[in-house]
Amino acid sequence: MGKEILRVENLTKIYPGGTVANYKINFSADEGEIHALVGENGAGKSTLMKMLFGIEEVTDGKIFLRGEEIHFANSTDAIAHGIGMVQQHMMLVPSLTVAENLVLGIEHTTGLFVDKKQNVKDTEEISEKYNLKVDADKLVRDISIGMKQKLEILKTMYRGAKIIILDEPTAVLAPQETEELFEQLLNLKKDGYTILFISHKLNEVKYLCDRLTVLKDGKSIGTYNVSDVTVEEISNLMVGRDITLSYDKDETEIGDKILTVDHLNFVDKFGTKKLDDLSFSLRSGEVLGIAGIEGNGQKEAMEILTGNMKCDSGSIQFKGKDLTKLTIGKIRDTGIAHVPEDRNLDGSAPQMSVRDNISAASLKKFTNKFKLLDQKKIDEYCEESVEKFKVKTSGLNSMIKSLSGGNVQKAIVAREFTQDADVIVLNQPTRGVDVGAMEFIHKKILEMRSQKKSMVMVSADLAELQALSDRIIVFYKGKVVGVIDDVKQTTDKELGLYMLGLKQDSKEKLMEA
Repeated sequence: MGKEILRVENLTKIYPGGTVANYKINFSADEGEIHALVGENGAGKSTLMKMLFGIEEVTDGKIFLRGEEIHFANSTDAIAHGIGMVQQHMMLVPSLTVAENLVLGIEHTTGLFVDKKQNVKDTEEISEKYNLKVDADKLVRDISIGMKQKLEILKTMYRGAKIIILDEPTAVLAPQETEELFEQLLNLKKDGYTILFISHKLNEVKYLCDRLTVLKDGKSIGTYNVSDVTVEEISNLMVGRDITLSYDKDETEIGDKILTVDHLNFVDKFGTKKLDDLSFSLRSGEVLGIAGIEGNGQKEAMEILTGNMKCDSGSIQFKGKDLTKLTIGKIRDTGIAHVPEDRNLDGSAPQMSVRDNISAASLKKFTNKFKLLDQKKIDEYCEESVEKFKVKTSGLNSMIKSLSGGNVQKAIVAREFTQDADVIVLNQPTRGVDVGAMEFIHKKILEMRSQKKSMVMVSADLAELQALSDRIIVFYKGKVVGVIDDVKQTTDKELGLYMLGLKQDSKEKLMEA
């Protein structure tokens, strides 16, 4: 590592109304360092990064770049000072090409016209220079998630970034893509780039990073050499107790098929075939894990299963009943609950209260003889759910958007797990939550399994799938290509081969999915 390039002193962010997101944060990063920032949801990581990238205004404290104090009015200022940020939700325009996304806003022009050839040439040159290979002429909607991640990094570097902030960069990558990304990040480190790395995957932090700063309750509680601390010690620093994500699952008897997906087909509005004759089944009392790189049909299959989308052809049978054309409400009434992929967009109503969000699926149960809502029963149910699922909130009247991501997720899980449903569809149940919330949600999933509930669980976290699933199927290009019956014996590498389309089971085995 080289000399210090970035330092923050007593950095504080207080929002209108008095919410303290960061309080007197202190840390520094050196040239050629990969520095991790870790902490629970709500610890202040995102707010800190937004201040460093000019998205949020600093309330108090100082930021120093190469020894000089700097002030950012906006992200354009931060970019001008050589700071780039790759956010967890990629900021790309799907209908534009890779090259058009790379140069967006700073395109080469010839007179009044965009110089497409020069923009493509620039893309190819920077891609080659940093060994972050992308296809300049392809539309972004047609490229892999791994290539999108590379494009996001190249965008920051094309604009002159020497400090790159990466927020959960491996959340949706296959193991082989993660390995490739890490190799490229280590090469950037050798070239003198500084990388601020935010991740909940502490094994990645241990492998990749030089130092880490732990945030807790909006404060920095220490910076450590990664080589000096174990994963368990990092977890303890973050949440104040020992965390385990390894579980001894109870032996349960898996019953007969309870839900069958038959020959589903779906083509999206761009004409891309998202589901291609997809078939699989779920058995009674089973946790069925679904692996696959994002964009290979998992989301569409779960949306169709829960009534949020309609397929072009095929059917879904549940306990002998065809769900294919039923409404969301009717599907829920049959006994299917749903924890959706995006907790803010689909899983909650951010402007509404904790009470309204938790009780939304149960209102039919809380009407009196006059068909009016019994507010006392609703409050009792919500208070019990908040307590049982350890949702940290200042009260039921608080807007749910005021909660940390992990607590919003626990509120959604509380709502769906208390529906007495026979089947629970879980789409990325712990995405973007810290290890403490993850451990809690995992244990609730295993509790439901011990109660003989059936679950379909889509997850980009292979360790999560291996820890919780009784069986795993792998999606690739809208169909099942792999069936893993012996989950304990499978490896990330094997799952990655299926996910990348490099391995496929026989037709006979796939028929058993």
